[in-house]
Amino acid sequence: MDGIDAAAADLELDGGVLRLRPLGHETTPYSPDLAAALRAALPPSTTTMEAVCRLDTAVGHQFAAAAERAARRHPGAELVVAHGQTVFHWVLDGKVAGTLQIGRPAWIAERCGLPVVSDLRSADVAAGGHGAPLVSMFDVLLLGGGTAEKRAALNLGGIANLTVVSPTAAAEAPDADRFVETRADYPQVLWAARSGSASLSPPPAIAYDAGPANALIDAAVVAVTRGAETYDAGGRRAARGTVDQALLALLLDDFYLTRPPPKTTGKERYHHAFTEDAVDHLGRDLDPDDLIATLTAHAAEVAAAECRRHGVAEVIASGGGTENPVLMRSLFERLDPARLRNIDDLGIPSAAKEAYAFAVLGFLTWHGLPGNVPSCTGARHPAVLGSITPGPSPLALPRPVETSPYRLQIIRG
Repeated sequence: MDGIDAAAADLELDGGVLRLRPLGHETTPYSPDLAAALRAALPPSTTTMEAVCRLDTAVGHQFAAAAERAARRHPGAELVVAHGQTVFHWVLDGKVAGTLQIGRPAWIAERCGLPVVSDLRSADVAAGGHGAPLVSMFDVLLLGGGTAEKRAALNLGGIANLTVVSPTAAAEAPDADRFVETRADYPQVLWAARSGSASLSPPPAIAYDAGPANALIDAAVVAVTRGAETYDAGGRRAARGTVDQALLALLLDDFYLTRPPPKTTGKERYHHAFTEDAVDHLGRDLDPDDLIATLTAHAAEVAAAECRRHGVAEVIASGGGTENPVLMRSLFERLDPARLRNIDDLGIPSAAKEAYAFAVLGFLTWHGLPGNVPSCTGARHPAVLGSITPGPSPLALPRPVETSPYRLQIIRG
């Protein structure tokens, strides 16, 4: 909730291989007033429909400006994919009942003169899924081939989301002489034999929100600095502080962490009141830097515990949390003997991973292909994601593609 990530990519589907060439990315911070207004509108605060409308419009304008800048740098752009700003993820008794992202796509289409794919989570929610982590499709395509090890993609945003890809996902394209595809997603795909029998392959991947990553750290920094700082830049506060083991134990005594996947959460649960409740139970105040150090250790343990649970051999990290050396060092220590790598090693800039992931999802939507992985989101079936807002010209979609990709190839240079 600190700004807008914009990434440009050339995408090409060649049979079962989707090729992505990163063309560049940038992050545009929200204006201080808009960032403050967004934080003020989130639970547990109350808000009004007027405030939501004003925020929706302001975010839409800032998304449109970011998209226009990217389009100017990359003439010939054909499509914009806009996730929007999540302001509420409605979880009721462990099920997602609805989700809301603001930043109306009409502002982008008007300013850029391009069609826009948006509202990517709702179709998965309507199909019984959690609407997250949608980046699991990107993760499975990227990590699902070329290794016999169990690997995990870990995104350290406000919330830590995890995709665990089993070695069974490292498969080649199915033999066209033996199988036909029934338009489900790959790799959790329903293959119908020509004889008429059908079987569902075992889910090779699971994904879910592990718990808080930067959300509690950022909220605490805002609280202890009274808004003068919004995050722990360079992990400096955590480096100065000392982890309070008693508070850490209280923070980890969290029923969400014990629930089995698929599951999803957000800042409607993990806000500063969550931390304040734990400190109240502790019965004593903490030095601000000790609090930040403890929350940083908490974020590392939440993510590492899930990786240990699945016995992964390698973790590919991305997201803003990778810029915090204290968090990354703690995560490295807690993951041992599993290896920890940055997604930059695979050709995707860490700060832009989610932007590129949603570019892929929008590309799949544009070609009539599902963008969710039901074994990861909990949906009843694969779904084509999002809504399409036309640009100024009549909408001309490409001919739908019949075969979903099974591998993502990153083209460098």
